[in-house]
Amino acid sequence: MTRKIDATRRRFLMAASGATGLCAFPAVARAITLGSALERDLSMIHTHTHEKIQLTYAVGSRYVPEALTGLDHFLRDHYSGLVGSMDPGLYDIMYALRMSLKARSPYQIISGYRSPHTNERLRARGGGGVARRSLHMDGKAVDLRIPGVPLKELRDAALELRSGGVGFYPGSDFVHVDTGKVRSWNG
Repeated sequence: MTRKIDATRRRFLMAASGATGLCAFPAVARAITLGSALERDLSMIHTHTHEKIQLTYAVGSRYVPEALTGLDHFLRDHYSGLVGSMDPGLYDIMYALRMSLKARSPYQIISGYRSPHTNERLRARGGGGVARRSLHMDGKAVDLRIPGVPLKELRDAALELRSGGVGFYPGSDFVHVDTGKVRSWNG
């Protein structure tokens, strides 16, 4: 699924919504404000559904409601198809990461939202790395990588943002980022 929102429509939606999507994380806000474009966009490929999305999710300090809805669907629980409500702060972290790394490739998404049932099933399967109270269930976490960017560099850039949790999973080839407390771990 590829989506682009026309600039005129985007301005209309922003004016009509009155949304204020101000970033809750000072480090991310600083990274976004310093030299970034007025429009913030993301490009992703989901490794399980093989869907693609490219869109502008924010204009200035406001989130684009239609884009957030599209991202919620894109990052749905790929096991059950259930759609959760993702924290827009994740997108600010992802945007800041791409800017700091000067990455051009789309993110490869391994996991976004997880329903409680899916989370429990993955925990029961074993193999580690699935928390009982995972932030994936709250729409506050995503597992990802960027082709062409070494995983350690992606992890280090996420740690430098100090904007939430960062899990490093080199054996599974992804980095976990979330909008929870600042912390880090190796999986």
